[in-house]
Amino acid sequence: MGTAALDITMIYKIAGLGIIVAILNIVLSQAKREEQAHMLSLAGVVIVLVWLVQMIADLFSDVETVFKLWQ
Repeated sequence: MGTAALDITMIYKIAGLGIIVAILNIVLSQAKREEQAHMLSLAGVVIVLVWLVQMIADLFSDVETVFKLWQ
């Protein structure tokens, strides 16, 4: 499994989460639960940011490994 497959999988995960959050946000807004809709949107953003931080940490780890090979 190459890095391109990993990138596509992560894009699908983020898009899927975005679709689910959007649908639930509409449902909650229609039910006059705007506060819960806002909290749901915030939770979705936090989840995506955690995923991105993990990916960036993996990237830094890979870069560090590459530079250790040159020494």
